Amino acid sequence: MATAKDRIEQDVKGNKVMLYMKGTPEAPQCGFSAQAVSILKSYNVPFKAFNVLSDEEIRSAIKEFADWPTIPQLYIKGEFVGGCDIMTELHQNGELKKLIG
Repeated sequence: MATAKDRIEQDVKGNKVMLYMKGTPEAPQCGFSAQAVSILKSYNVPFKAFNVLSDEEIRSAIKEFADWPTIPQLYIKGEFVGGCDIMTELHQNGELKKLIG
């Protein structure tokens, strides 16, 4: 059976834009996740989201995976981008649009 880390790697590598969040894009369960979804939706690009509240193993493993303590976490083209604050900054300065391509 795949470990939590294996499952995260598959998601991160298998989806151009991958967001680990609290809740779902339709029903975010924290303000930071809601903001992250709002930013991604503004680019009109498909993205996959995973609700960390639905899986304690993933919720714990994702923090170690990128060595980043908070959720949401954004990955683009297999690379860790950052959390909500970094996403917001990159969005405001135009760099997130370049990363998403």
